[in-house]
Order: sequence, then C-alpha cells, then structure tokens
Amino acid sequence: MTAQIQDSGKAALITGASRGIGYAIAEAMVARGDRVCITGRNEGALKEAVERLGPDRAIYAAGKAHDQAHQAAAVERTMEAFGRIDHLVNNAGTNPVYSPIADLDLDVIRKVFETNVVSALGFAQRTWKAWQQENGGTIVNIASLAGMSSSPFIAAYGVSKAAMINLTVQLAQEFAPQVRVNAIAPAVVKTKFATALYEGREEEAAAAYPLKRLGAPEDIGGAAAFLTSDQAAWVTGQTLVVDGGILLGAGIG
Repeated sequence: MTAQIQDSGKAALITGASRGIGYAIAEAMVARGDRVCITGRNEGALKEAVERLGPDRAIYAAGKAHDQAHQAAAVERTMEAFGRIDHLVNNAGTNPVYSPIADLDLDVIRKVFETNVVSALGFAQRTWKAWQQENGGTIVNIASLAGMSSSPFIAAYGVSKAAMINLTVQLAQEFAPQVRVNAIAPAVVKTKFATALYEGREEEAAAAYPLKRLGAPEDIGGAAAFLTSDQAAWVTGQTLVVDGGILLGAGIG
C-alpha cells in the first residue's frame, strides 16, 4: 500500500506515537506521503508500529520524552534519515495520578509538567534550531479539553495542558513567520491512555456528547494532518477543539 503513495518530500517527528493518538497522526501523515520518525519508551512497540507504517516511510527513536539526551537523539536521528523536519507533533504525555489538585503530591505534578510541557518545549527548541528556523514548518501540540475547564479527576493533567495551550501561543508568536504553531484539544478519545475515563461505562460517557460517541484516534489524526497542511497556511496560535460537541453543554441554562 505504501508503495503507491506519492512522496510529499516532507518529514515529521511525532512524539509518543507507538500507539493511540500519536500513531494515528503518524498514519495520517504517511498516508499523504510524509516520512515520519516516531518516539516512545517501548522499543518493541515502536518497532511494531514502524512495520505497520512501512519501514520505507517510518523510523523510530526510543526514549523518555523528558530526557534531554533523548530529545537531542530523536531530532538528530530524524535529520540524519530524512535531512529535514518539516513537522513536529508533541503528543507524548503522562497522567500518573487521578486526584483532586488539593491532595496532589508536588513531586507528581513536577513529573507531569516535565513530560507534558517541558519536553514539548525541548523538542520545539531543538527542531527549530535543527531545521525550522531556516526552512520553516509546523508544530502541533496535543493539548486537551481538560486544559480549558476544571477537571477534578485529572487535575494535574488539566493544569499541564492549560500550560501547553499557552506554550502554543508563545511559540506561535516567537517562531512566526517561519513556523506555524497550533494545538489540538481533544475530549475523551478511546485509547489505552484514557481507559480510566470510560472503561466499563462507555455508553454512559458517550451519552453526554451531542455526537453520541467518544473520540477515535483517527479523529485527532485528521485534525493534525489538516493543521500541518497547506490548507491551514493562515492558521497559527490556535487551539482546535475536537470534542464531539461536549462543550456545547457548558453554557448557562
């Protein structure tokens, strides 16, 4: 299948992409002809993902997103393999605890911010210096609807995603006009990462959505493909909400 795809001549670095949303984004980019480098902690899962994407279209770099040595290695690996990084997608994230913020161990929130926010900035800085500052490109940060409203059950995660939304705005201002920087804020998407939010009660959870279903990774993959395409050439500093309409019920009355 991949042999029939016309090469776009562009390349992407996608963090946290061995499965779930990150993998769906990689799949969407490969389908349009991009080459991709995917990252994640599990080398075995990354190898399997590369096989599915097509070894002629995809490579991987294993490591922890918050590890600066890994960030440098992933950018270097992408540049060595493809000679460019047109698109950076910061998808790697963590949510190790489900707790109100009043009860939260501060060491836990430090870990959440290191992975969800600081690593995204690290990858953005390195990609900017390696390619995008001179050649242009796009960055997409995967935020969350939890960063736009109160989320008591996932408070630490929500606060970190609010920071990521603001990071998007800061980068969009500083990296313009060479690089467009946008974010995507999904509601609950059916991934292993989010199972605690719907497992055993999916029908009940989906009932609150006007579209009557939870999100699928492909929903976010399509949104990321749009934001990194020429069709979004005049879009920067924005957060695209992809939520099945759940925010429609947030009004008064």
